[in-house]
Amino acid sequence: MKLGARIFFCYILIFAVCFYYPIDWVVENLRIRYLESVEDPLVDQANILAGIIGLEMEAGRFDAERMHTVFSNVYDRPLSAKIYDLAKTRVDMQIYITDKNGTLLFDSENRANVGADYSKWRDVRLTLAGEYGARTTRIDPEDPTSSVLYVATPLLVKGQIAGVLTVAKPTTNINNFLQDAKPKIIRVGILALMAAVLLSLLASVWITRPIKRLTGYANDVRHGKRVEFPKLDQSEIGEMGNAFEKMQAALEGKKYVEQYVHALTHEIKSPLSAVRGAAELLEEKMAPEQRARFLSNIRNETDRIQQIVDRLLELSELENLKILKNIENISGLSLVKTVVESKQPMLSKKHLKAVVQIPPDLRVRGDSFLLHQALGNLVQNAIDFSPDRGQIELTGEGDGNMLRFTVDDNGPGFPDYAKDKVFDRFFSLKRPDSGKKSTGLGLNFVKEVALLHNGRVTLENLPEKGTRATLILRI
Repeated sequence: MKLGARIFFCYILIFAVCFYYPIDWVVENLRIRYLESVEDPLVDQANILAGIIGLEMEAGRFDAERMHTVFSNVYDRPLSAKIYDLAKTRVDMQIYITDKNGTLLFDSENRANVGADYSKWRDVRLTLAGEYGARTTRIDPEDPTSSVLYVATPLLVKGQIAGVLTVAKPTTNINNFLQDAKPKIIRVGILALMAAVLLSLLASVWITRPIKRLTGYANDVRHGKRVEFPKLDQSEIGEMGNAFEKMQAALEGKKYVEQYVHALTHEIKSPLSAVRGAAELLEEKMAPEQRARFLSNIRNETDRIQQIVDRLLELSELENLKILKNIENISGLSLVKTVVESKQPMLSKKHLKAVVQIPPDLRVRGDSFLLHQALGNLVQNAIDFSPDRGQIELTGEGDGNMLRFTVDDNGPGFPDYAKDKVFDRFFSLKRPDSGKKSTGLGLNFVKEVALLHNGRVTLENLPEKGTRATLILRI
């Protein structure tokens, strides 16, 4: 599993656990909170009514019948109250009064209960004992929504407990409040969880983006692409990226030097041996013509060594260039014509005809100097392998976001064994007219220029005769 996915799923797990328990706790304890909010005003109501009834008892004016009449009128009177989403249509509060022995004196809802013994009910028993008396009792033992909350307070006559007044309130409305509130709480919790999941996804993307950039850069380097080191943040990932870049530069530098020293040693060994052999022979007596031939050999080999060194310096500078610095919008036709003009002396020497077929509106973005050098190398190869009085064709075409320059000659082509080696450093084939080899760095140079332009170069034999070199670039 990828790091971003791990971070994302860890966030989801953390949020699920952290959201589930608080929401579950709120939902489970919401009923208790509602009961608390109802019990508090019931205590006030019970004490206010107990104060009024106590005074009437003390004055000998307590009349249970009159109270029954009052509550009957209250229960029967029309009521229409909109309490947020709750529509209240009747008074549902109940009051009953007992004497100091727990015998029922008054019941606002059921007159038939008068005279019953309520001394064992928790609210009455605790109140007569001087404690806070309250209870919750279900009307239907099987129905948890049928609970009624009872709050009692003592009736005081001349400072003595003369009885108990209990105020009762059914929890029906509380159940309605809960049924309305629970889905809202759960819905808010789900929305909060979804927002947390989205934010965790963004966080995981933000955290892993530098790592993906670094991974992409490493893969590009592994595939030989020339890419700029990605921009990373200032976190530990950025520090790791900087360390990675320095390590990569050190390893590449060491390998680069080793390869160049090995290649240079190998390529210079042959001309140095020829120079040494010619120099040793020159110490002997020989004819002037033979001496001149050996001196010519020395000059040719030293020129070859100089060419190898010069081309290696150009190639090393190109290979160390990570990205293009001088990017221009170049006319393809002007570029090719300039290359052909620079090769005109060599074309004239072999009586070669250069045919240019480039659309006037063909343009490419890149480094004009490097592209000139690369095309120049391809044209030079075509000149070297073309027979006298032959023809070289240079064409160009755009295809989507790609551009192709092709250089065709009518030379002998290249052997099959050289197909996978032609772009290797120092690999070269003998020229048909001279039998000599070049430095073997020209096509390798073209390959590096193509890579810098996010393109590639190919070489193939034509069906009948000759070779086609194709430089493919991104427009």
